[in-house]
Amino acid sequence: MQTHHRIYYTPAAPMAQLPDESVALCVTSPPYPMIQMWDDGFCRQDKTIRRLLSEGNGRAAWERMHRCLDPVWEAVHRVLVPGGVACINIGDATRTCGHHFQLYANHSRILAAAQKIGFTCLPLILWRKQTNAPTKFMGSGMLPAGAYVTLEHEFILVLRKGGKRNFNDTASRRGRQYSAFFWEERNRWFSDVWFDIKGSRQTLADAQLRARSGAYPLELALRLILMYSVQGDTVLDPFLGTGTTIKAAMICARNSVGYEIEPAMGSLLLPDPGAFRRRASEHIDRRLADHLAFVEMCQAKGKPLRHRNEFYGFPVMTRQETRLRLPRPVQIDLAGENRWHVTYAVPEGAGVSAETKLTPADNSASVGAGK
Repeated sequence: MQTHHRIYYTPAAPMAQLPDESVALCVTSPPYPMIQMWDDGFCRQDKTIRRLLSEGNGRAAWERMHRCLDPVWEAVHRVLVPGGVACINIGDATRTCGHHFQLYANHSRILAAAQKIGFTCLPLILWRKQTNAPTKFMGSGMLPAGAYVTLEHEFILVLRKGGKRNFNDTASRRGRQYSAFFWEERNRWFSDVWFDIKGSRQTLADAQLRARSGAYPLELALRLILMYSVQGDTVLDPFLGTGTTIKAAMICARNSVGYEIEPAMGSLLLPDPGAFRRRASEHIDRRLADHLAFVEMCQAKGKPLRHRNEFYGFPVMTRQETRLRLPRPVQIDLAGENRWHVTYAVPEGAGVSAETKLTPADNSASVGAGK
């Protein structure tokens, strides 16, 4: 099994290199409008923004920043397959502009733009970032009424192109089965509040790169890719940055493509392929160990699991998990400029040869409120 990965060092829109309906999932985090570290990037795209900021017209500057992002969401919609999903990690901003302090609701502005484009907006996720001290506050101290609450969460918007994705042929149904997640993972992941993933510390040595990097943690990208795509799909990140999405796609046996305007970021993707393979194996080993711990807990409670995975031989909760398998990256090859191939070792089986057949109900089943 092999996956393919490519980076284009060019602005994302209009994604001329990608055909229509060629991507199954987008996982990204754009520059956040009205967060000062990204002002220069927006001002380079639209010089009017700098003037509006200097005049204290925060609302107009914020809107023009989002107009820089709107063409990217339009391009994402074009390249997604029917039923494909875009997961956008975005935070709201607070800022004083022209002596006037206010909230700039980035998440709602992107949702509004997405609906105009034609996206179906699904329930979003609140990512509770454990980065701020619990006693931290802003405003007038102990005196009402000028204080205001701090923003200690970000949003993960979940947008779908049209209705649910279909898996109508034998190969796609089999790929979906191979890409199943564990029952206990589903129960943890498909919650609208995530508080078990910590923010990613920015440790880049290059001060200029560090000043414009807002990388999310690898665990966040891994989870979203496992939730909303199948093995062999192509995952897109139009704001690639340090390459977290591509690295997560490599671990999860997905293809990937990324766009990034700063070529210097490329040196950060795979500086040590051997260390990356070890990290990928640690992720896979952790998933398997966590499941075995869950199995032991169920057995200790006198509630043994009724099904068995045909590749690993261990018990699982549901029949949909019986063909779950976790390909393991064993080789990473540079295949050209800004291109990589990853080769995987795939579990052969644990003595169960009969194929698990899907019923119509299995084929249409999706996790989360019947979506």
